[in-house]
Amino acid sequence: MRCSPGSVLNLLRSGRLRSCVRRGRNRLPLWLRKIWLYARLLVQSLCFNTLTDSDVVFDSIFEPVFWTVDYVTRWFGLLFVCLVVILTCSILAIAYMVLLPLILNTYSPPWIAWHICYGHWNLVMIAFHYYKAAKTSPGHLPTEKNDRPFVSVCKKCIMPKPARTHHCGICNRCILKMDHHCPWLNNCVGHFNHRYFFSFCLFMTLGCVYCSISGRNLFLDAYNALETNFQTAAPPYTLKERMIHKSIIYMWVLTSTVAVALGALTVWHAVLISRGETSIERHVNKKEGQRLAAWGKVYRNPFNYGKLNNWKVFLGVEKRSHWVTRVLLPSGHPPHGDGLTWDILPVRKDLIPV
Repeated sequence: MRCSPGSVLNLLRSGRLRSCVRRGRNRLPLWLRKIWLYARLLVQSLCFNTLTDSDVVFDSIFEPVFWTVDYVTRWFGLLFVCLVVILTCSILAIAYMVLLPLILNTYSPPWIAWHICYGHWNLVMIAFHYYKAAKTSPGHLPTEKNDRPFVSVCKKCIMPKPARTHHCGICNRCILKMDHHCPWLNNCVGHFNHRYFFSFCLFMTLGCVYCSISGRNLFLDAYNALETNFQTAAPPYTLKERMIHKSIIYMWVLTSTVAVALGALTVWHAVLISRGETSIERHVNKKEGQRLAAWGKVYRNPFNYGKLNNWKVFLGVEKRSHWVTRVLLPSGHPPHGDGLTWDILPVRKDLIPV
């Protein structure tokens, strides 16, 4: 049986390999002997049998690099989550301590009501969807035996996997309808939390755009005030004035930067959702389309139900009122299907006739 390079780490953790290390007469430290055995196993996998090809060679050579990246990403996941929380809380502190008093003193009552209502609605949507995206399991293969159809066998888990399921090296398990592993969530984005992830990206982008636009004039005033004070050697600001101006500049620069970067990511995922595919499936479908094009055929994504139906399935919209209760308000409803079986386009062309 062929020894896949992806199973090297599992072999390293096995008791059989540990016993071999213990029986060795080498006086090198245990961790160094493990590295030596790991490297030797990689070399042996290159010439294990006649099925070895360029993909196996590439995987074997770069397996240490992949393992290192997975380990670092797994370790830094908690740090990235803390960074998201800290940066978001810093913007909230500036908004409540600096911007809100200015709004209450300078804006008319209708504009005050607008800023307070929209700002808090946006904040609730961001906090809810980030928490759900980070804490909800993306969906894993069931451990018990079942008769559900599968399309391939995972070379890492050595288990049959259904359509749209892929192995995550960081989580070290197969994920249902895997999109990608997000270090900012310290979690995979899959079937059961994909909607939460996209909604978080969308509302965070809207919140950053809102702060950037509404705080533009305050940013220009604060920047000009600091620049004028520096060039004319005017009497120094008080500590409170300097902190207020620097806080406004910090908030505007951070929210504007995140709005551009996260906005581009949100638009890209919106395009993928409209096409009925994930980030991984984008590459798979492109390669499959090129392969069939060489044979004079056209590839069609079997999970593309049309733009509107793709969004209805993704958002879980089953009737018109759900556009408000499930999209514009926090909702913990489950996604369409169980992630193990999927409707194919020729069978059902209109999944949700709303």
